[in-house]
Amino acid sequence: MPRAPSLPLPTADLPALRKRVRALAENRPAVYRMVDPLGRVIYVGKAKRLRARLLSYFNADYPEDKAGRILHAAKDIQWEYVPSEFAAYLGELRRIQQHRPPFNLRMNRVRRACFVQVSGGQAPRLTVERKSPNPEARCYGPFASTARVMDAIRVLNDVLGLRDCAERMPMVFPGQGDLFQAPHRAACMRHDFGFCAGPCAGFIGEPEYHARAETAVAFLEGRTVAPIGRVIEAMTAAAAAQQFEQAAKWRERFEHLEWLLAATSRARLAVEGLTFVYRDPGLFGDDRAYLVRHGVVQASYPFPTTPIEREAFQAVVSDELARPASPHAGLPHQHLDEILLLMAWFRKHPDAFRRTSRLEEWAKPAA
Repeated sequence: MPRAPSLPLPTADLPALRKRVRALAENRPAVYRMVDPLGRVIYVGKAKRLRARLLSYFNADYPEDKAGRILHAAKDIQWEYVPSEFAAYLGELRRIQQHRPPFNLRMNRVRRACFVQVSGGQAPRLTVERKSPNPEARCYGPFASTARVMDAIRVLNDVLGLRDCAERMPMVFPGQGDLFQAPHRAACMRHDFGFCAGPCAGFIGEPEYHARAETAVAFLEGRTVAPIGRVIEAMTAAAAAQQFEQAAKWRERFEHLEWLLAATSRARLAVEGLTFVYRDPGLFGDDRAYLVRHGVVQASYPFPTTPIEREAFQAVVSDELARPASPHAGLPHQHLDEILLLMAWFRKHPDAFRRTSRLEEWAKPAA
């Protein structure tokens, strides 16, 4: 007769831990941490009603439920109260970034939004990513439709002759010694079809390839429409030669690039629009002022109510306004999750915009 699988014992005295939660936890917004026997944070969560949220862990089945597995691995539960639900969302995100808890990373939800990443290196490439981009890459978005973005980026790569091969693919440019003494050939068929300039086989010089990549970046930043112009020229030429099937294909490419140009513009304006001072009402009257710039919370203080507090906060806002803007229009990769969080918050709570005010309204008057 087969033996029933034995389950490991929990690391904590669960009845005693539950009793402590019942006695001490309050039903108010909070950020909580599950800590293992070595004192390491293994999970970070948020709660609008802390007591109810924590007690739900003790009703979860182990090992079927995620909550049961987390509680089984924890030795202790720690928490800190915050003024509001918004503060709980923001606090959870920043604690996860600080501690990198294994259960958060292992069970993280798939991002619904995607980004366009422009890598660096000898031969930059454009890719569509859902995970966190390479810190050295430029990032654009966010976009809601991954499929549409992938179609548009494929067209942009084809029009400009940019590679879409693996990052590790070795690049060989003309003038690199005796590498071209033997016959050479591109590693894929895109070059043969006229969709790739062939940087892997020396068919294009490094400066020219970088110029093409910079055209793609300028297009993503709304500084040029040159790729659309090339498509229109090809579509017009095909129509004039009565190659109507070919003209229809170029028309489809035009629609993809036109959509991408509009989508990047909307994304850019959406992020730039998240620039204000947000007054977030606290559950017990402890309102806070969040200084938000381009979707990132730069500072947070108790909402100023006295002349001295207001003057101090005005100085903070003035310092932020004096800070130079980013050298390019890409998104800061280290703040992508925070930008998405604020976008989601104000989309879900449109009334919260009524409690925002322009930074210039808070700037310290010039002497």
